[in-house]
Amino acid sequence: MTSEAPPKPMRRKVAVDPRFAHYRGVWVFIENERGQVHPVSWELLGEGRKLANTLSVPLAGVVMGTPVERTRQICQETFHYGADLCYLAQSDVLTDYRNEPYTQCLTDLVNTYQPEILMLGASTLGRDLAGSVATTLATGLTADCTELAIDPESRCLAATRPTFGGSLLCTIMTQRHRPQMATVRPRVMAMPDPDVNRSGQIIEQAFAMPEATIITKVLEFIPDDMSGKPNLAFADIIVAGGRGLKRAENFQLVWDLAQLLGAEVGASRPVVQAGWVEPDRQVGQSGKTVRPKLYIAIGISGAVQHRVGMEGSDVIIAINNDPNAPIFDFAHYGIVGNAMQIVHALTEAFRVQLAQIRQAS
Repeated sequence: MTSEAPPKPMRRKVAVDPRFAHYRGVWVFIENERGQVHPVSWELLGEGRKLANTLSVPLAGVVMGTPVERTRQICQETFHYGADLCYLAQSDVLTDYRNEPYTQCLTDLVNTYQPEILMLGASTLGRDLAGSVATTLATGLTADCTELAIDPESRCLAATRPTFGGSLLCTIMTQRHRPQMATVRPRVMAMPDPDVNRSGQIIEQAFAMPEATIITKVLEFIPDDMSGKPNLAFADIIVAGGRGLKRAENFQLVWDLAQLLGAEVGASRPVVQAGWVEPDRQVGQSGKTVRPKLYIAIGISGAVQHRVGMEGSDVIIAINNDPNAPIFDFAHYGIVGNAMQIVHALTEAFRVQLAQIRQAS
């Protein structure tokens, strides 16, 4: 008796919907507060450039706010990071972010110029704005994406994001509505190199909304105090620890090595949930996304939830006593053994090397 392998599922072909033929272009919302642009906007322009090239359509930035001089300067900067044109909306009601005027303004822009893709950073501001704009436009929104691509048959945006608590990755396409919207967390996409010789067209859009109709009022602007807070997203070196360290007191080994290397300290979700470190140091889908030059993972298994937050690192060194730990599948260098012993030896070796370098200089 023989058995045949079950047939592979057929992938359903999706044709380009003729209703959306007039939707054209890739847009990136350029998040800025009081003239300070969030780096995720430049990262999205770099990714948007790839998508626009695949679709053979223009890439545009969308800038809102005041003052006039700074917003026009930001528009010029979008060209340096890959944009072909930039839509500029200026109004006193757009000086500080408020959901009502920003939602109305971005919705008006989309309805007027009809882009096929609209991307925003998954920051606090971007998440708030993306959800309300998608609702107003009655279109689909894929949040916290880790990968973006274009389906060649349908021209749909294939947006990949973690699901089921970060244990799986799923790819979502918005086939019946436009624009297709997605948010991407900071540091998920690589920062493009700016080209100061690039230029483009600025399209100014009038926007009028009576202040009296806006419920939210800005009474005072208080910038975040970032002094003393971890800055994992932009750290060059990160030493991260996981539950493989067994006990909270063993986490001191991570702190010691990080201090020696001038690195930031990161952690996996179980360590944060156990109270060993503060939540601001969590790396992963429900924590920070990082892209350091060097990431040292100590006692971290490498589950998908953690992987999506750090796999963009230039070099990953994993230390784990389980040779079958998932992290060894994508780490550049792996050390199998007792984490406490290995980290102690590494710290001492680095200490000797740094002392010799100082003496030589």
